[in-house]
Amino acid sequence: MTPPDLSEKLAASMTPLLVVAGPTASGKTALALHLAEALNGEIVSCDSVAVYRLMDIGSAKPTPEERARIPHHCLDLYWPNEPCTAGDYARAARATIAGIQQRGKVPIVAGGTGLYLRALLEGLAPAPPRDESLRERLRTLGSTRGSMYLHRILQRLDPRASELIHPNDQPKLIRSIEVTLAARRPQTEQWTEGRDPLTGFRVVQFGLNPPREALYDRINHRAAAMFDHGLVAETDMLRVRFGADCRALTSLGYTQAMSILRGEITLPEAIAAAQQGHRNYAKRQLTWFRRDPEIHWFNSFGDDKTLQSEALDLAH
Repeated sequence: MTPPDLSEKLAASMTPLLVVAGPTASGKTALALHLAEALNGEIVSCDSVAVYRLMDIGSAKPTPEERARIPHHCLDLYWPNEPCTAGDYARAARATIAGIQQRGKVPIVAGGTGLYLRALLEGLAPAPPRDESLRERLRTLGSTRGSMYLHRILQRLDPRASELIHPNDQPKLIRSIEVTLAARRPQTEQWTEGRDPLTGFRVVQFGLNPPREALYDRINHRAAAMFDHGLVAETDMLRVRFGADCRALTSLGYTQAMSILRGEITLPEAIAAAQQGHRNYAKRQLTWFRRDPEIHWFNSFGDDKTLQSEALDLAH
């Protein structure tokens, strides 16, 4: 066993890997930019929608000005009609982080997709093989009885997984049910086995948990601004180019924009639905991240100067 003092020295000599996690609209990009500029770092996005090209408005990607300030990675990795799993993301992110380390810079992971972050830091257990016949039966159920029916099935099979997957995200619901049935045990139990954790870094994780009312105000403003800035037009372009059944268009914001394009709801109704969806998503994100005892929590937004100073002290 390594003596405690030697372990501390070894950890101190490792390249730091900083993580900025938290709910949507909590200011993760602002904190990540501050840390990157202070520590000669580069930012690695951890967002399951921002990995897709052309999906800029609805994913709230960093602006061109923010990308000009600091190099950003793991954005625009795939076309919207291409699948991207947590394992795919983890492999790309680990390769990116290794490159940042080789350049003598500090990698800073920023984002709110908890499963992607877990895959990156802890690795994922080997998943059971695909069962196409089961998938087809579940797709048929989803088509005839709706995504909420699949979500209720998952609630019975794996309540924890059902808390983490949006009821409208039919592909993830189907995969989670498939993995649970194939292994005859909940998917979330399987995550704890056979992992390949990331090594060679001193990982420091920060979590943002602003006051709930203030966070919801920002969420509401951001969701409305997406529509003001052209989310419906962006969605229509994606629909024309990749098809109305493109999985990426089931993401928050895009789902509501698609409903406008189909003539099902009005713009004000779509905005209200998107705001509610993002608020619910923020709750699920906090539920996920609060389970991690390694996260240093801050009860403010990432652009708070006092918070930024405290985070920088912890990063050293």
